Amino acid sequence: MAFGTQDDADEVMNEINMTPLVDVMLVLLIIFIITVPVMKHSVNVDLPRATNQPENIKPETVRLSVAADGKYYWNESQVTDEELLPRLQAEAAKEPQPDLHIRGDKEVRYERVAQAMAAAQRAGVRKIGFVTDPAP
Repeated sequence: MAFGTQDDADEVMNEINMTPLVDVMLVLLIIFIITVPVMKHSVNVDLPRATNQPENIKPETVRLSVAADGKYYWNESQVTDEELLPRLQAEAAKEPQPDLHIRGDKEVRYERVAQAMAAAQRAGVRKIGFVTDPAP
């Protein structure tokens, strides 16, 4: 045994082993080569173009009121049962079609309101609404 000398086995290794690092880097490179084309794969579609212009055409509103005595009022002017259907057909032919708001008196028979709704349906009116007063 000699003092002051060291064997080759006791030497401290001062270099990094690069083989595992190179193996990991090659595996990562292969993974990225495979996954990048998959992530960028897409179907080319010719999408429609939308405009951002507000619609200035607002349909008018037709108010059909049914009074307590069963009479019809077209925008506050009285109409007969025979005049109702032709007026509804004329409004249904307009573009854009106006909204029909039906106001029925609480004392009127439901039959009169149902007749007005049936006439509107026969005329081809698509937008029908009912107007009520809020509860106090």
